[in-house]
Amino acid sequence: MSLLYIWFTLFPGRVAPETWQFFTLEQVNWGRQYNRVLRILFVSSFLIQVSFLTWLVFGGRAVQVLHWTQRAAGGSYWGSLVLFFVILWLVLRLIDLPFDFLGSYYWQHMWGFSTQTLGLWLQDYVKSSSLNLALASAGVVLLFLAMGRWPDTWWLAGAAFISVWLLIQTLLWPVIISPLFNCFEPAKDPKIVNMVQEMSQKAGLPVDQVLVMDASRRTTRANAYFTGLGHTKRIVLYDTLLEKYSFQEVRAVVAHEMSHWSRGHITRGLALGILGNFFLWGTLFLLLRATIPMMYSRPPHVWAVVLLFFMLTSFVSYPLQNYFSRNMEREADQAAVMLTGDVPGAVNLQVNLAARNLSDVAPAPFIQWFSYSHPPALTRIGIIEATGAKSP
Repeated sequence: MSLLYIWFTLFPGRVAPETWQFFTLEQVNWGRQYNRVLRILFVSSFLIQVSFLTWLVFGGRAVQVLHWTQRAAGGSYWGSLVLFFVILWLVLRLIDLPFDFLGSYYWQHMWGFSTQTLGLWLQDYVKSSSLNLALASAGVVLLFLAMGRWPDTWWLAGAAFISVWLLIQTLLWPVIISPLFNCFEPAKDPKIVNMVQEMSQKAGLPVDQVLVMDASRRTTRANAYFTGLGHTKRIVLYDTLLEKYSFQEVRAVVAHEMSHWSRGHITRGLALGILGNFFLWGTLFLLLRATIPMMYSRPPHVWAVVLLFFMLTSFVSYPLQNYFSRNMEREADQAAVMLTGDVPGAVNLQVNLAARNLSDVAPAPFIQWFSYSHPPALTRIGIIEATGAKSP
């Protein structure tokens, strides 16, 4: 799959003739050039990390590292486990760091997207890494506690814990984690506020607030998203969207996000995630029981095997995850057009978003199948026009 991903990144094939109705040759070429490097960075980082973990696990190096951590921890099991985890975490972070820097800082500055200074980028990197380290280390300790307490059913405990965590994360992320990186304020433009209220009444959806995020601190890109559950549910608009796009295009964005709510996409996505979560943990249990003779003793180096398993299954499952995501985006596009009745506004939004964000509007079918969480711009335009033609 990695080789196919690289091949179709480098050789995407011909451009469909209908593309030229909305995009110029320059826009298509720029989109391909911009995304080509990001895709190569992504797959290179993945392959190097997987190669390292494979060498560590199957080359016997994980056991050697474990012996060193046991001596360093004075024979303490939990000390050895935490030390093994931290060493592995640091090595994988160091492997990924140059790819992350090139993709999220250097390449974005080259194309005029990033407004971040190097200091702000490093500050964000340290924040996100610290958060990841804290949560992951707690998760590893809980996992090995479960392995020791319930040797035959620990996978159920692990799957249940992660499922609960998904719910908590969806509920609390917008109000606890997101504010660590950006500022959010209620939309103040009366025209925007009135438009949101009118559409929420028409859709029969209670929308407490539409928030504006200071995205311009980091990027020139425009976007919007929906997030949260219950009282933390919200629509977030980038300030760059309000600055650079017409009222009709902003209305199309808001309608799209409302449509995600009306179609229950958050709860559906959570349900699918929880189902897949139990399947993966069950598979991991069977794999470890069949391949590691001393599984009941919970050796700390098992963590390297677990990490390799989830890294590989995550990569292989991208097409399935993105398949469900694309279907939800199609539904939201259709519902949004029926809500606003404004086909030209929705089409203009897709054209301008793709052109200004340098989207690859003519991806190879394999790339679209494998890595696109949203349908390509041309497909979305076709969905919008078809829905408009059917609407009364």
